[in-house]
Amino acid sequence: MRDSGGEQESGRSPLVYVVDDEEHITELVAMGLSINDMRPVRFASAAEALAAVAETRPDLVVLDIMMPGLDGYEFVRRLRLAEGAGRRIPVIFLTALDATADKVSGLRLGVDDYVTKPFSIEELVERVKAVLRRALGTTPGEHRLSYADLVLDEDTREVWRAGRLIELTPTEYKLLHYLLANARRVLTREQILERVWEYTFTSNASVLETYISYLRQKIDAQGPKLIHTVRGVGYSLRLPRQQAEAARSEEP
Repeated sequence: MRDSGGEQESGRSPLVYVVDDEEHITELVAMGLSINDMRPVRFASAAEALAAVAETRPDLVVLDIMMPGLDGYEFVRRLRLAEGAGRRIPVIFLTALDATADKVSGLRLGVDDYVTKPFSIEELVERVKAVLRRALGTTPGEHRLSYADLVLDEDTREVWRAGRLIELTPTEYKLLHYLLANARRVLTREQILERVWEYTFTSNASVLETYISYLRQKIDAQGPKLIHTVRGVGYSLRLPRQQAEAARSEEP
């Protein structure tokens, strides 16, 4: 049984599915989203929400993991399978599972953010806004960014390394875009979280570390390592020191 927590006819307002078997949670989240000009629709089960996605595509899903029947992990697996190569629906897990392994499992499935209970409704709303902004497009800029043999096309959102096309999720793309736009600069964890995730809750730095790991697997799989950790500070996209020095020596 679904319950609309806000007006459904506001046109441009983002449509957000809120899925949890605890009614007071969906009530609270729906209230916070409605106040911020979003259109929440509440579901008491993941199976019901998944069926609704097939009828009306939401702009985002806020989803518990531990639910009877179909759990949150299986919901995301089936959702991503149904989407195929098409545009993905952003998903935020809202759950009592707070172990790092649980967060990594969610991110590997393609979840865009992970909020643990008990939670601040203000923080959750800001995260929803940030994920929606990421999903709706990129920051305006030059048509292409490049460094060494890495190229990013802002118009097509395509990325190549040594001429090989690399598939990235929206969050991976935005993270790489920021690193590439600041190539050779050292960016702090706080700067990256604020710019890419649009919040500075440093207790969730593990999300950044996980996505850096994903990018390395894709970007640095072939060719010189480009994404470097600067201990105690953050990250930098640059060539290894010896190759950077060799490249500078060849410049006219």
